[in-house]
Formats: sequence, C-alpha cells, structure tokens
Amino acid sequence: MTATIRLRSPVMVLWFIAAVGNTGCTRRTPSTFFPDSNEVVGWTRPDDIRTFEAADLWKYIDGEAERYLKTGVQRVSTADYKFQTKVDATADVFTMSNAEGAGKILQSEPGGDAKQIKLGDEARLYSQSLEFRKGRYLVRIVAYQESAEVPLAIEQLGRGIEARLR
Repeated sequence: MTATIRLRSPVMVLWFIAAVGNTGCTRRTPSTFFPDSNEVVGWTRPDDIRTFEAADLWKYIDGEAERYLKTGVQRVSTADYKFQTKVDATADVFTMSNAEGAGKILQSEPGGDAKQIKLGDEARLYSQSLEFRKGRYLVRIVAYQESAEVPLAIEQLGRGIEARLR
C-alpha cells in the first residue's frame, strides 16, 4: 500500500500544479507583446522594454495621461524597433481595463488621411503610424522616418504584435 501512495503522490502533485496553472489568473508580461528581432521580417528590437503603470503614465505621455486614465488605462508597455537599419519606430501597447476604453481612445484620435485596414477589432494606417485595438489593448506604432515602404512595414509589425495579444 505504501508503494501505491508513493506512486500516486507525485501524480497528484502534478495534477494539482496543472489544475492551478490553468485557472487563467496569469498576468501577461510586457515582453510577450513585442516580437523579437527578425520575428517580423526586417524589424529588429533591442532588449529594452519599458512599462509605465497608470500612476506613472505622465512620465511617458505628459499632457495626455489624464485622457487615458479616464478611459481605464492600467499600463503602457513600449519598445523601440528599427526597420532594415534605416527606419526607427516605437511600438506602444496600452492595456486598458476593458475593450470599451481602448475603443474610446482610438475613436478620439483624428481619422484624417487614415486608411482603414483589417487588423484587430479596428485599425487605422497612416503614412508613418498605425493604431489599432484588439479587445482591451490599444496599439500604436510610430515611425520617425517617412518613405514609401513605411506603411507596409509598420502594418507587418502591427500584425506581429496583434498575434501576441490575447
């Protein structure tokens, strides 16, 4: 009987770990939002990913933080990228408390000359930037140089980020 208990004990421990691990209570880490270098063709990313919690949002977007706080921002994670060593860009992933908050921020941005594309729940592509929302996430990618290849390149980076959002 002792042998049976010893055999069952490790099985029970593994079952318990699996059951607890599947409760859905895990928190996504900011690094999971951002594709690694060359995961999206042509894009490289240094290891530096910065995260600002809601209380410190003003340190990143001074003057705009209040608008995000009113719509339920929890944090923003940001990473720098370079496309083919000639275009610098920054990608931001805003984690909101719900999808409605992400939608409010996106809708408050001027549409102007944006092209609507199929990405996430809603997306706008400009000549040097991309904004989209997927569930409770709002993503903004801004390129700092302009060229004919930038819109397609940032759209591809956006698709790489979208694939990582759950």
